[in-house]
Amino acid sequence: MSESRILFGFHAVLSRLRQHGSSVQEILIDRDRIDARMKDLLSMAEHAKVRVMEVERSRLDGLAGLNGRHQGVIARVVDTPIPYKDIYDILESGLKEPPFFLVLDGVEDPHNLGACLRVADAMGVHAVIAPKDRAVGLNATVRKVACGAAETVPFLAVTNLARTLRELQEAGVFVIGASAEAERDLLATKFDGPVALVLGAEGTGLRRLTEETCDALVSIPMFGSVESLNVSVASGICLYEVRRQRSLK
Repeated sequence: MSESRILFGFHAVLSRLRQHGSSVQEILIDRDRIDARMKDLLSMAEHAKVRVMEVERSRLDGLAGLNGRHQGVIARVVDTPIPYKDIYDILESGLKEPPFFLVLDGVEDPHNLGACLRVADAMGVHAVIAPKDRAVGLNATVRKVACGAAETVPFLAVTNLARTLRELQEAGVFVIGASAEAERDLLATKFDGPVALVLGAEGTGLRRLTEETCDALVSIPMFGSVESLNVSVASGICLYEVRRQRSLK
């Protein structure tokens, strides 16, 4: 039997109810919060036939932890079966356009990963790929920040990132890394075929082996005084450029 875990925050819980209502075991809410947003959640929970319990806020605080902003709602859920286990499951899933991947190398901040997942969902990315080690996984904070995108965008945690990039290349996917030192301009690069955009963590950037494995490196043109961007902001700019170019066809 699958072990249960918690989701917290309105976006994460509502998304799970919409996408996989049967996986929600129960919902705990702040007994003192009665507003339109909570009423909408209660209505959806009733429709999905999910038990709702009113509890003291202190109990929710304890479940969410010190850094958990639960907004007065926590759900106990069981994980749903993962339809995609590797890149080949994505590549062979009957995509209606050239494959489009976001690869994150060493992103350890859960807020950054959550924001990247949210952007990836908005731009129609087919999967987000990240290493299992030295990187954050899909924890409760990531799911909350992702605002439901963690439930809709396939997330592939791989043992060997460089090998996965080579496998993508062998499958005909052009692997492009983002680097502040790259001479090639993002806006002057064509993204008209299968592509995987690779971004590193803010500060450290791409690891050496990851950078060397990429087919090409591009830089985001900067017009102000700042020298770098948060990885979620950078991913948003890069992914949007791919989607913009594809929309022109």
